[in-house]
Amino acid sequence: MTPQDHGPGFCCADHSGAANVTAILTEAETRARAQGARLTPVRRRTLEILLQAHGALGAYEVLEKLSTEGFGSQPPVAYRALNFLVDHGLAHRIRRLNAFTACAHPGHDHRAAFLICESCNSVTEADAGAVSAALDQAAQSAGFHLNRATIEAVGQCSACRDSAA
Repeated sequence: MTPQDHGPGFCCADHSGAANVTAILTEAETRARAQGARLTPVRRRTLEILLQAHGALGAYEVLEKLSTEGFGSQPPVAYRALNFLVDHGLAHRIRRLNAFTACAHPGHDHRAAFLICESCNSVTEADAGAVSAALDQAAQSAGFHLNRATIEAVGQCSACRDSAA
């Protein structure tokens, strides 16, 4: 089963429908401007592709879509856009999948956990405030300073669980 089999939209309620895509793009534009950056056409289109993906996409999948739309076919086109989005808090890199997903809440800084479906590879961004606080406390107790942490959990999304039942 692919993420697209779940229908249009995203993997979770926070991502449902075109209205939320528009809202997320608006938040992303505002955040980029506030950081003194701008969403160029290729960066904006890359973010749109991630938003429409319903899960995480690899850089070459993004590049393929960009290439068919005339944005160029060389890997740096996608990597530069993806790195910009990640660096500015507009997308996240999912290390387990070696892929990228759009940030569900680009309007503010936050710590997220990524819930990855092992059946369809959909990725749900969940608030990780409590988990992050516990991790910070554990690090502090060990005399360790955290610079960054990515929380990724693997399981099965409700759509795949329901279809298996």
